[in-house]
Amino acid sequence: MTFKLGLTGSIGMGKSTTAQMFVQEGCALWDADAAVHRLYANGGAAVGPIAARFPTAIEDGAVSRARLKDIISEDPGALQEIEKIVHPLVALDREDFLQNCSDDICVFDIPLLFETGGDKSMDAVVCVTVSPQLQRERVLSRGTMSEAQFDAIREKQLPDEIKRHRADYVIETDTLEHAREQVQAVLTEIRKKISDA
Repeated sequence: MTFKLGLTGSIGMGKSTTAQMFVQEGCALWDADAAVHRLYANGGAAVGPIAARFPTAIEDGAVSRARLKDIISEDPGALQEIEKIVHPLVALDREDFLQNCSDDICVFDIPLLFETGGDKSMDAVVCVTVSPQLQRERVLSRGTMSEAQFDAIREKQLPDEIKRHRADYVIETDTLEHAREQVQAVLTEIRKKISDA
């Protein structure tokens, strides 16, 4: 019986780094963003349905994220149509991973876990967090988005305090060492629960 651990957190909170710490501690990892990349890649399951609805989104046989962004900015209603195509395919990818997972703990790295109701299918949820100042510094230091884009993404995400309140475990990613200690403590507790069950 595999324990399903949801991992979530707002942009810039250190989720990807924390996900790798779980892998280093012997957990299997399913990454929602990586799943979308697979679906959008040449030959991916989302290419056909998206091409049928948004032909201009296809570039060299794959779904272009840049073109999707343009489509969504011209027609905000397009986002819902894209999500109707992609979300079921992502769910299938996740289910396939779970069927083939033999590790004691499978970690599901899902940025919008609470927003999409995905937390209901998990055995427990971990939320990563840092101060709003450090979050902003991290995101803007990447040089990939403006302050306005960062604020727009934050608006779409459930506030950090609500995520922390709803999660079973909270990991503060202020330093790598501190985050790793908390990952190990969470896993020790979960593995004890598994062995006691």
